Amino acid sequence: MRNNGTTATRGWTVRLTYANGQQVNQMWGGSYTQSGSTVTVTNAGYNGAIGPNATATFGFIASWTGSNTAPTPTCTAS
Repeated sequence: MRNNGTTATRGWTVRLTYANGQQVNQMWGGSYTQSGSTVTVTNAGYNGAIGPNATATFGFIASWTGSNTAPTPTCTAS
């Protein structure tokens, strides 16, 4: 997540929409919920505030069967 704005964020959310039934198994740097093909990631307690031109990162381990098409992300900050 990159803050391209001029003020710090208080929190952020990333939604990932998968096409091939991928399942997130573990995550670090954020918390997640998964409903069907959509994974919603929210900031961890320590990385919600992102200053201007700064970044926060998260990572995860996922599983799938068949092809592994890259997800379509949607990012929002508050």
